[in-house]
Amino acid sequence: MSVAKVTEIIASSPTSVEDAVREGVKRASKTIKGIQGVWVKDTKATVSNGEITEWRCTLKITFIVND
Repeated sequence: MSVAKVTEIIASSPTSVEDAVREGVKRASKTIKGIQGVWVKDTKATVSNGEITEWRCTLKITFIVND
């Protein structure tokens, strides 16, 4: 039997939403082992002078709890 846990993080990227998600999962995997999935809960953008300068994503990371 497996037990999973969900933790919430915020990741950002100046490039795209997809890049923010990839970088968030990559960074989380440095300290969280057994990541099984990610849910993009929310997406926001920072705007300066009418241009998007940063994408921000709230991510829910699901991972297996080890014994």
